[in-house]
This record gives sequence, C-alpha cells and structure tokens, in this order.
Amino acid sequence: MTGWEQVAVFFGGMAAGAINTIVGAGSLVTFPLLLAVGYPPVIANISNTVGLIPGSVSGAFGYRRELQGQRGRLLRLCSAAALGGLTGGLILLAMPDAVFEGVVPFLIALACGLVLLQPVVSRWLERRATTSDAPKVDVGPGLLVGVYLGGIYGGYFGAAQGVLLLGLLGIGLNEHLQRINAAKNVIATTVNVVPALLFILVADVSWPVALLLGAGSVIGGQIGAKVGRRLPAPALRAVVIAVGITAIVKILAG
Repeated sequence: MTGWEQVAVFFGGMAAGAINTIVGAGSLVTFPLLLAVGYPPVIANISNTVGLIPGSVSGAFGYRRELQGQRGRLLRLCSAAALGGLTGGLILLAMPDAVFEGVVPFLIALACGLVLLQPVVSRWLERRATTSDAPKVDVGPGLLVGVYLGGIYGGYFGAAQGVLLLGLLGIGLNEHLQRINAAKNVIATTVNVVPALLFILVADVSWPVALLLGAGSVIGGQIGAKVGRRLPAPALRAVVIAVGITAIVKILAG
C-alpha cells in the first residue's frame, strides 16, 4: 500500500467502526476499499474481519449501560453466535477462493438490502416495545437457531450482519430498541472474534491492513456509541448502499 492508501484504510476503519455501532454494515465500506487498493476478495474479507474486531469491542463498550441485566441471555446467545461464526469461517476456508469471488456480489447486494430494511425494522421494534403488553421473554430455541444461522453468515462474510441480528433479536425479545442494539453489538463482536481467531491461525491475514483498520475502528466505535443517535441516518444509509453498489459493479466488471 502507498502512504495515501494507508491513510484511506485507517479512515475507512474509523467509518466502519462508527457504522457498525449504529447500523451494522461497516464492512460495506472497508471491504470495497480493500478491493480498490488491490487485495484479492478472500484476503480482503479475512483481513477485514480481523481488523474490525477492536472497533466492535469499542462499540459494545460504548453501550455498556444498556447491557445491564442482560448477562444471562447474552451468554446463551453468544454461545450460539460463536458456533455460527466458527461454522461460517470454516466454510470460507474450505471452499475454493473462486466460490467466494462468485457469490460475493450477491452477498453485498443482500447486505445493501438489509441496510435498506433497517429503518423498517427499527420502527417495528420501537412500536413493539411501546405497545406490547406481553411480558419480556427470555431466549428461546428459535432465537438461538436464528442467531446461529446469522453467525454463519457473519463468519463467512459479515457485512450488515448487525441489521440481521437486530431483526432476530427484535422478534425473539420484547425489549427497547437501544437495549436490543447493545445486545446486537456484543453478539456481532462474538461472531467476528471466533472466525478471526481461526483466520489468524490458519489463513493469510494482511497485518498492515488489519492494524490500520483496528486503530481506526476503535475511534469510530466510540464515535458511533456517543454521537450516532444524532447523525442523519438516511444519509448514512445512502452512503453505505452507494459504496456497496460501487463494489458490485467493480467486481462484476473485473
């Protein structure tokens, strides 16, 4: 990487850290960026997963007040998430690189679709939390299976997995949106950590990329936790989707 490319990756990591905390689609910024600076898709995906972990931890820490009283449920949900993340990571490593390169445009399109649906999901969660008279339910088998399947997606690719988890938790738990979002950040971090450890042990990680992303995403995670609620969400989603569409065009054009 040139010096300017290193600067771009650092600030891309900062943007992704903030976006992951608020929306859950930061990889739609950093993954195309890594493709643009010349990294092959699989190495870009692996290095991106490893590099954004510090930002995920930072964002989860920023929501620590909303995590109070959720320890028991998070232990169960994170167990399912860890299993799913490991499964997704193993699938990525077991399949030929050409398979990932072939499906990644569709995965990015799916992630963009999830980002578009995010405000609908958020509004539904808010209405459910304020109008439902049902008691708060604990973690059921259906939610555990859903989080496991979401973890497979996150371990394999991961962009917009936060939006997917937000919807799953909203269906399975009768909670306020901010507490669900806090739980989502912890679960998404778990999904990322497990395959990242696997990748560090057996795969090719670009450590300059991972370190730059990690440093930037820590700052971004705190920004997202502190000022994210005041950012214009439609504009943020528009930028994320535009980057995703650009990445699809670049991949399909070769």
